[in-house]
Amino acid sequence: MTTLTANQLTNTADSYYDILIAGSGGAGLSLALHLADTYKVAVLAKFALTECSTYYAQGGISAVFDDEYDSIESHIEDTLIAGAGLCDPGIVRLTVAQGRQSIEWLRRQGVNFTEERNADGAKQLHLNREGGHSHRRIVHTDDATGKAVSLSLIERAQAHPNITLLEYHNVVELITASKLGASEQRICGAYVLDSKSGSIKSIAAKVVVLATGGANKVYLYSTNPHISSGDGIALAWRAGCRISNMEFMQFHPTCLYHPTARSFLISEAVRGEGAHLILPDGERFMRRYDERMELAPRDIVARAIDSEIKKHGIECVYLDISHKSREFIQKHFPTIYMQCLELDIDISQQPIPVVPAAHYTCGGVLTDANARTDIPGLYAIGEVACTGLHGANRMASNSLLECLVFAEQANQDIRRTFAQLPAPLPLPDWDESKVSDSDEEVVISHNWDELRRFMWDYVGIVRTNKRLERAMNRLVLLKEEIAEYYGQFRITSDLLELRNLVIVAELIIRCAQQRKESRGLHYTKDYPDLDNNQPPQNTVLTPKKPGRKAH
Repeated sequence: MTTLTANQLTNTADSYYDILIAGSGGAGLSLALHLADTYKVAVLAKFALTECSTYYAQGGISAVFDDEYDSIESHIEDTLIAGAGLCDPGIVRLTVAQGRQSIEWLRRQGVNFTEERNADGAKQLHLNREGGHSHRRIVHTDDATGKAVSLSLIERAQAHPNITLLEYHNVVELITASKLGASEQRICGAYVLDSKSGSIKSIAAKVVVLATGGANKVYLYSTNPHISSGDGIALAWRAGCRISNMEFMQFHPTCLYHPTARSFLISEAVRGEGAHLILPDGERFMRRYDERMELAPRDIVARAIDSEIKKHGIECVYLDISHKSREFIQKHFPTIYMQCLELDIDISQQPIPVVPAAHYTCGGVLTDANARTDIPGLYAIGEVACTGLHGANRMASNSLLECLVFAEQANQDIRRTFAQLPAPLPLPDWDESKVSDSDEEVVISHNWDELRRFMWDYVGIVRTNKRLERAMNRLVLLKEEIAEYYGQFRITSDLLELRNLVIVAELIIRCAQQRKESRGLHYTKDYPDLDNNQPPQNTVLTPKKPGRKAH
């Protein structure tokens, strides 16, 4: 089949770019800035550029800077322990070894990290400690690290002439050569919804990168912004990519429990600086669950809180740092202090009400060390990807590091291979001839609520075979209803998210049903122990192809 040059292709697609990146968080913008001096790059943001998980990340970025007490080997060991036997040691070493240079790259982009003076009076980075880490190695900007990173990268991207930033643009479907009738499989571009105009564009690209973040909106309670609806995972699955380890959904132990601030995260660094988890009567309870107490990994702390809430029939537990001075709290946690104060909670005088909430997707689109997926020309970086770094449980503050490292890995691989990639095939227009405007938008909101509620109730922190079966039964009916609705009405951003969420929910349930043990973030009462009869196994799902059953 004849392929077209970029100039010819503009006649058959609404636009052409060398690189199309879906997602404007730390991973997507980092990669765009790496590539833009050589290539024409477009970055899609589903909503505003700042509406991404990076922007809301409070804690920081893990990297070894204390050469006297810390080491790369220690960071690797901590990560492997947290990952409960499922981390890829090679990927862990690759990622951790690039920690310092990733921080230095961010500093060159204008990110100002919190500093302190050492014993000699010289300035150095202030390092926090968080759960699972054996040393202080969390580089941060007060308690709003993600915001500092996001704003700096956005400013740099906006100033670059080769980067086109498209806000309120949501990917509808990836376009592959096989979908266009070719015998080979490779990426050709994407259909994209312009939410402002309601039109669907065809955007051609030699390379497409998924940097769409995680899938935690599939749960009723989440610390994530509303964009985290698993779009990239669902898009890759429908396009033919394998998905791995979706049973490992991380629940952050300490989300502020308040009727008007359900998604406000109380950073892990608060516990790292000595905060105590207590019951309403003031009793500390973590000693019953782990000798590391409040500094245990997140899965242990989240299950402990869930257990205490259910055992005592209470609505929340409390995180108390009031034994520290007001000056200390305001210096280290200014954002958390002010947010709580606005809700009449003075954390220097009283404990903070907290509950667990869905926080991070450890599984995702299966990639290699260069961020390549199963489809040539399609990459996945950041939370959307399953790289092998996190295994069965993500250690705190390894996520932004992963974004930076795999943006650089993808950058290097794209530069090595770009010249050999064929131009995309001509793209047909999106067909809306058989759909109409919906007069039943309530269906979307009702299905959305039902999905998130049964995922929270049945596929949450503690699972059983019966709960998973109930969830799957409800999901089958919901999936059929959503598919019917999708086929009849014009696409909206809400409908796209709902369609993607129901796929992600199915992937989570299927992965959870396959794992006959409790490991890391996956805890089931029916198999409460590790399966030591075989080496630890990743859960890998392969999408159904024509004439081939999914397995």
